[in-house]
Amino acid sequence: MKKEDEIFEKELKSFAEEFLKKTENKEILIMSHFDTDGITSASIIISTLKKLDRKFSIRILKNLEEKTIKGLPKDKIIFFLDLASGSLEHIKNNNLKDVFIIDHHEISQKIPENVRIINPHLTNKQKISTSGLAYLFAKQIIPEAKELSKLAILGMIGDCLEKEIDSLNHGILEESGVQRKRGLLIYPSTRPLNRVLEYSSNPYIPEVTGNLKGVLEILRESGIMPERGKYKSIMELDEKEMKNLTTSILLRNPKIKSKDLVGDIFLIKMFNKIEDARDLSAIINACSRSGRPELAIQYCLEIPKSKKEAELAHIKYKQNIITGLNFVQETKKIQGKGFVIINAQDNVKDTMIGTIASIISNSSIYEEGTIITTMAYYEDKIKVSSRIVGRKGRNLRELLASVTNLTGGESGGHEHAAGCLISRKKEREFIDILKKNLEIELIKI
Repeated sequence: MKKEDEIFEKELKSFAEEFLKKTENKEILIMSHFDTDGITSASIIISTLKKLDRKFSIRILKNLEEKTIKGLPKDKIIFFLDLASGSLEHIKNNNLKDVFIIDHHEISQKIPENVRIINPHLTNKQKISTSGLAYLFAKQIIPEAKELSKLAILGMIGDCLEKEIDSLNHGILEESGVQRKRGLLIYPSTRPLNRVLEYSSNPYIPEVTGNLKGVLEILRESGIMPERGKYKSIMELDEKEMKNLTTSILLRNPKIKSKDLVGDIFLIKMFNKIEDARDLSAIINACSRSGRPELAIQYCLEIPKSKKEAELAHIKYKQNIITGLNFVQETKKIQGKGFVIINAQDNVKDTMIGTIASIISNSSIYEEGTIITTMAYYEDKIKVSSRIVGRKGRNLRELLASVTNLTGGESGGHEHAAGCLISRKKEREFIDILKKNLEIELIKI
């Protein structure tokens, strides 16, 4: 075991021991992010606390704002999941007594004395989701934790970490018993291709996504025809069919690299059925972003009545994403060399704008290194999401932080995927400063 891994293991053990001690006779308030990683993390912790017979309540958040921290109770243990690494100053200033944080976002502030935190940026720098960290925490304190490992895998996939699996995630994968197969990376790989292609957003396929006529055309072109009125799934394609379909997709979007189209497919058993992990992750995400985080958690916990309802929410969400993508394609954009700013205002829901930014950045429509920034109204604020094509280039978290330092607002995220929340009153100012910042950087290069 590497020295940094030993340090991490020691920190994790100490964190778990103190958590058990502090929470023995106190109620816990869980605060978790609303994306797949946050929901799966919360589900792992809920299952763990139930086993420990601890009293708890839970809140799922889009963003962790200063006003939210100000309103937190002083008499409860606050347990942040997939949040708070960028809000340490606010936590310090509000005199919260006992705070525990499990998170994987970058830390830029000093850790207050009342805060215990598990974050890979402090120790081994591994790329691991919060759900993975939550699972490793659960392993420290309950013997039945192994059954929660598949939720950690769903969180990993939700945060797009499956292409760079570090040793911690590798260990979780081995414990989970999740099946891993090579195939075309269009999900769900277990469902009929005609429906899968119609709703494919990652990858986005021009003239196919959202276009039934285009779907039937690409299938005919690939030599894939229905059998007894039903199309094959990706998992059922033979080598020739797989090759033909891959070629047809590449012809429609030549910027997509073949290596990004074929890779590992993870198959997980949920509700006694083997499913594509990427689809399961998308269902969880869709429920939460549609304003139903409680349904997403029920789905993670495999409560039978949640299954059909969650799947219907996912279908509706995919339809809304396609509508949002069509709007973004047609709307006027602010563009320069190496950047695109898309201000959707109230034409796309704030809960979907980050997903759309990710889809565009993964579509290969733009050159590698292009910074995609999307904006959508959220009450009296604007939700901003930035992504980078190809994951090589500027640190987006630092970029947005430098802009919000001038305009006001709160920012956070990762090097290649970051976001911020600003006042609507600062809309024009934010765009002008961001554009100037991007252009200045280009000159530096």
